[in-house]
Amino acid sequence: MKMSKFILAAAILIFSAQFAMAQDAEAIMKQSHLNYYYSGDDGKADVVMTLVDGSGKERVKEFTMVRKDLVDGGDQLYFVYFKKPSDIRRMTFMVSKHVDSDDDRMLYVPAIDLVKKIAASDKASSFVGSDFSYEDVSGRLWTVDNHELMGEDKIGDTPVYKIKSTPKADDYFAYRISFIDKEQKLPLREEFYDKQGKLERVFTAEKIETVDGIPTITVRKMENVEKGQYTTIDFGTIKYNIGIDEKYFSERYMKKPHVSLR
Repeated sequence: MKMSKFILAAAILIFSAQFAMAQDAEAIMKQSHLNYYYSGDDGKADVVMTLVDGSGKERVKEFTMVRKDLVDGGDQLYFVYFKKPSDIRRMTFMVSKHVDSDDDRMLYVPAIDLVKKIAASDKASSFVGSDFSYEDVSGRLWTVDNHELMGEDKIGDTPVYKIKSTPKADDYFAYRISFIDKEQKLPLREEFYDKQGKLERVFTAEKIETVDGIPTITVRKMENVEKGQYTTIDFGTIKYNIGIDEKYFSERYMKKPHVSLR
């Protein structure tokens, strides 16, 4: 009888410890998501995207990205206006990010004067031919995954939390391992694994700068391990809290965007 009570007490302690670690892991991932995708109330940046294939050949694309938070940690609006090269100039991409439902994503193609809706199932598709997906651009909410704190580690000299995130529902990857800066709560590295446990893609924060008092990942890299290629995104002239009006994030402005969104 005493042994049964001891086993029961031990099981409760183990369960409590595991539950606490899961809670800690989710809290860390939530703060990391907020710091990465919700800096300030809104933001604007001129962006240079460089795609490097397996042979080392480079392709460069330039665009302006604008973001507005409707609720901190909740619904968001994104607008991307492409400038170069000429074959994608004036193309626009817009996201209405929702917490309680699938995001709305739309792409305007000026060559055929068509606004195309991107299905929710296409969130894993390549963002304009890069190694970043549509979901990578607007972010994956921490609430759609279960999180496990695997311990602590270091990226270079920076102490990090090591967290495993597994989708709650069947998704395009099996799990992700994130290395979160303990101090700034920003993702320094993320590894995406497929259903066979094989490493597919690797995200790294190549450069972090303080902009308007906000630690910001200004150079981001996504490597496609299987294809042996990668894409870097360099954010320049970043501005936060500039007071962008919500009305400009509409299908009407995709064809002729307001000056604030270009």
